[in-house]
Amino acid sequence: MSRTIAPDPLTISAAQARLLHLAAQGLLLAPRAAATPARLLAAISRMQLLQIDTINVVARSPYLTLFSRLGRYPTVWLEQALARGRLFETWAHEACFAPMADFDLHRDFRDGRAGHWAMRHAARIRGSHRRETDDLLAHVAERGAVRSADFARTDGQGGGWWGWKAEKRWLEALFGTGELMVSRRENFQRVYDLSERVLQAAHKHRIERAPQTSQAVKQEWIARSVKALGVTPARWIADYFRLGRQIGSEELEPLLVRGEIVPVRVNGWDKPAYVHAEHLPLARRAAAGSLRATHSTLLSPFDPVVWDRLRASGLFEFDYRIECYTPEAKRRYGYFVLPILRRGRLVGRLDAKAHRRDGVFEVKAVFLQDGVVVDEALATDVALAIRQCADWHETPNVTIGRTEPGSFAAPLRRALRAYGATV
Repeated sequence: MSRTIAPDPLTISAAQARLLHLAAQGLLLAPRAAATPARLLAAISRMQLLQIDTINVVARSPYLTLFSRLGRYPTVWLEQALARGRLFETWAHEACFAPMADFDLHRDFRDGRAGHWAMRHAARIRGSHRRETDDLLAHVAERGAVRSADFARTDGQGGGWWGWKAEKRWLEALFGTGELMVSRRENFQRVYDLSERVLQAAHKHRIERAPQTSQAVKQEWIARSVKALGVTPARWIADYFRLGRQIGSEELEPLLVRGEIVPVRVNGWDKPAYVHAEHLPLARRAAAGSLRATHSTLLSPFDPVVWDRLRASGLFEFDYRIECYTPEAKRRYGYFVLPILRRGRLVGRLDAKAHRRDGVFEVKAVFLQDGVVVDEALATDVALAIRQCADWHETPNVTIGRTEPGSFAAPLRRALRAYGATV
């Protein structure tokens, strides 16, 4: 009896693995068409999750993550998609927007996410303040959706997430337990309503599924993580949806047997890698060395490309740490530093602030990676990324502070002027 011999897996270079990752994330090629609300939703679906952060030194992170993929667009489209029930908010990687079509999957994975810090905090607050949170639920049921701002402070404190008023903590706990959802945002503040009312209003955008076990949903999240990452070893999978411990071979095996994910080799990687079956055409192009990167842009510190520090280091040789939570005296690069993506490589980082009232996009500092060659081509691509981001912020005047190396300052300023920026 003859035995079927499995074909050798595709083999791709480490450079093409980077490009496959960027293709899966929608960052390989410069946008070829103007942004639309439909393309915004498609970008979020491609990423699976859009992480939320409220810091607005430049555009808030979810807006900037979309800009990196879409180019210029009105940020109100994101709030409109939420208010119209196309998206919902959930705890996943961290606080995220996710497609409403996936609501049932997130709902059924609640037990699987019980170890997430936000879930533990929500359960603790709900248990220790049962009467207050029950009263707050009754208030919302009777009077309708509420904001934290609808409740007056009585403790004389304030400032920062650590100084949340009691009602804000209770609202967030009820959001964490799933009893409340975010129906919309007003000036980026959450508006909370009963989950059943939000879901009823969004029913046409939801794909209702029969209840599944957390383990069954985890299999879905593993496959979707592989898809969002483009190509990945097992050790990078768990972080995307915060699945807990590292994914083992026993969890990958069912997906391999069903053909949902496919093994590949990446030259220079010490472990097997995997691609999603839907990305096999891209993987074959990568194996043929035919993926090409054309896109240069600025990334959010909370972009999926860099939110896993070990993955960013392994894929891009880019050691990225978010320093906004680091005491100022200990920061190396700055408060809200944007990675610079240039044609398939992370070539540096940029510390920026948008002074919207004055129309100024302040580049406090630019730091290039060691080994990046300073030339006119690099300056042209980085200048275009800065100019496009500044124009989107409606801050056409660009100021450049220091650069590392210092020799990059002059060609960067020349390139910005060539693009019509006032420098």
